[in-house]
Amino acid sequence: MALNLVPPRVAAAGVRVRSVSAAASVLGALVVWVALLGPVIALIAHLSWGPFWSALAAPGALDPLGVSVESGLITLGVLVVFCTPLAYLLARGRLPFARVWEAGVLCSLLLPPLVIGLLLVFMVGPYTWIGSILGWFHQSATNTFLALVIAEVYESAPYYVLGAQAAFAGVEPRLEQQASLLGDRPRRVFRRVTLPLAAPGLAMSLAVAWARAMGAFGAVVIIAYHPTGIPLQIYTTLQETGLASALPFALVLLVVALPLPLAAYIWSARAGRRRRG
Repeated sequence: MALNLVPPRVAAAGVRVRSVSAAASVLGALVVWVALLGPVIALIAHLSWGPFWSALAAPGALDPLGVSVESGLITLGVLVVFCTPLAYLLARGRLPFARVWEAGVLCSLLLPPLVIGLLLVFMVGPYTWIGSILGWFHQSATNTFLALVIAEVYESAPYYVLGAQAAFAGVEPRLEQQASLLGDRPRRVFRRVTLPLAAPGLAMSLAVAWARAMGAFGAVVIIAYHPTGIPLQIYTTLQETGLASALPFALVLLVVALPLPLAAYIWSARAGRRRRG
């Protein structure tokens, strides 16, 4: 039988040190957490509810919100249709020179939004070949609703692709192989095995893309100043009437943009616990 050679005082001191260290870690985490939430806390603390309701009750005050919601929903549809296959192929390594594809997605993620807007002018502006094609259909990719959707897609797509890639990569290929051995065709395997298992991660990625699309500003202010979405409404209100007048619309943006990512995070976390348990 092993003997405990550690003196009681030394053992007690070690317990106290660990307790102090744990308390310090929790305190440090709390400080960081509060600091990250500092802007939201400051917004709520400086908001006057009387002017808040007055600002929202003004004629046309919520029209930009409708524009942003509509363009955001269309953006999500574009991401699901066009970016989901790319994310799946990246996750399964079925593309040649996979690192090059991933580097391209990362480059679009790392580009500053203002730079994205400037480059989109050279890509889809009225004097480009894409702009000329759009002109044949009496459409334009500058200062139109289409331009707003394009800007939001470019600002949010990398977040969705990388998140969806991680979601698909979390599905064990062994499960897909077993379904194939049972006679399921690839589309059926994807629909009945891969997609349900990746769904929580896909929902989280889509929710993050929703928040990015709703808050898109840098590219939007360059290529789609009109029609006015709620981020531009916040900016123009700030420029015209000051900070206090812009706060109500900032809170509206948070209320619309944040619940979906929070709900998706809770679902994803619960699904992960069920899978591990």
